[in-house]
Amino acid sequence: MTVHGRLGTALTICLVVATGRPAVDAQSDPRALAVAAASDLQTILPDLVARFERSAGAKVTVSFGSSGTLFAQIQNGAPFDVFFSADIDYPKRLIASGHAEPGSLYEYATGRIVLWTRQNSGIDVTRGLTILRDARVRRIAIANPQHAPYGRAAVAALRHDKLYDVVQSKLVFGENISQAAQLADSGNADVGIIAMSLALGPAMRASGRYAEVPASAHPPIQQAVVITTASRAKETARQLLDYLTRPEARELLQHSGFSSPTVPAR
Repeated sequence: MTVHGRLGTALTICLVVATGRPAVDAQSDPRALAVAAASDLQTILPDLVARFERSAGAKVTVSFGSSGTLFAQIQNGAPFDVFFSADIDYPKRLIASGHAEPGSLYEYATGRIVLWTRQNSGIDVTRGLTILRDARVRRIAIANPQHAPYGRAAVAALRHDKLYDVVQSKLVFGENISQAAQLADSGNADVGIIAMSLALGPAMRASGRYAEVPASAHPPIQQAVVITTASRAKETARQLLDYLTRPEARELLQHSGFSSPTVPAR
């Protein structure tokens, strides 16, 4: 399915250079970092990275995608230094397989999901997931649960409310949560079950409205970061992870739609 919308390439681009510098900097500068990041971070990570760069004097490039896809790329030798996952299980598996540094795992946030629709859809998302039974809801966008933690959370919430079998035929899948958001924003889906962080981004906040799906309806979306064993800039990578524990970084994450992590800051 071809999708177009106000989110445009900002949500579907494979490689985002957060600083505006060419990606080759990560190879030419021994302190530069190549970061792989879950796509729910697209509205916040560029700002967070820019702040880190100013404080550390380091260069950072960021590639966004589904956590499962990035996990597989790292296993296959992709030259990333740091991996921000939307599912804590992927970093744990990388440590177990020798692809990530033991002791570097840090749970930085807990994700939240929302039911989102366009301003002019006429669909009252404040009624919660039960609105998905409405005949006006013909397509429901979620992230592919095979690769994306937010997709798995959406399916779990639908099952919790005994709606999955009812609406399964309406589901359309984005490869990651950003593509699911674009499907909803572009009109290729009537509603989307997406990350709150994306719903709070400037584009989607202007074009739509949302209602949060209760956290009790799905397992916690524990998000964690890890340093890869292949990294040639481990000192800078550790500085980035330490920066995540600072109050300004934690406040930025919470302001952008994330809850505090389920474990204390290290």
